[in-house]
Amino acid sequence: MNRFKVLVEYDGTGLVGWQRQRSGRSVQEILERAILGYCGEEVTVTGAGRTDAGVHALGQVAHFDLNHSTTAKTVRDALNDHIRKNSDGPRQVSILSSELVSNDFHARFSAVSRRYVYRIINRLGPLTLENSRAWHIFQSIDDESMHEAAQILVGKHDFTTFRSVHCQASSPKKTIDSLLVWRDGENIWLEAIARSFLHNQVRAMTGSLVEVGIGKSSSEMITKALESRDRTNCGPTAPAAGLYLAEVRYS
Repeated sequence: MNRFKVLVEYDGTGLVGWQRQRSGRSVQEILERAILGYCGEEVTVTGAGRTDAGVHALGQVAHFDLNHSTTAKTVRDALNDHIRKNSDGPRQVSILSSELVSNDFHARFSAVSRRYVYRIINRLGPLTLENSRAWHIFQSIDDESMHEAAQILVGKHDFTTFRSVHCQASSPKKTIDSLLVWRDGENIWLEAIARSFLHNQVRAMTGSLVEVGIGKSSSEMITKALESRDRTNCGPTAPAAGLYLAEVRYS
């Protein structure tokens, strides 16, 4: 049995997310169909993070086991070829790299941190090319105020306020290692790094911080919302289109 680790990039537009669903196409299903087409093996592909519908990935990591004897390069090239053959439109999933790893490697449980980035385009004109890849906000945004408020969320906290009601995590306590906000022209970026996140946590934090940036909220209100441990005190959940799983790190 050979275990392969793959680095995956995908455009989540129109997909139901990473995890296989009863209806709609998922990234997991696309990869599993490609493996079946390549070597005839029915396998389960395990990802480092279960991204939601519409969320993208620059550096998702996954693993799977094959009885088939082959090389990592062949796996990368063959899967990309079968993904192309199975696609009815533009390619949405790509295998960037593949490597043979030990059988104790686990894409999810071996990860020591995950880095998500959220992209906001702050301009008056509506989006065209980036319509499904960023959150368009036309109001003036103070990114420095957003960054200042974001530091309140760094560290270990009970993030019930920023947790989806559908979250299945056993505990609402998480540790945010870094939460940065900066502007690059009309782009405003938020970067969040932690070992793991609650369901919708990054998007919920982003939505609340945007409220600070446009002047509807303040750092003090972020503190009160966090301490309240009450989902109703959270700002709007940012759209899925702006969120990217950028990197998964391993020891």
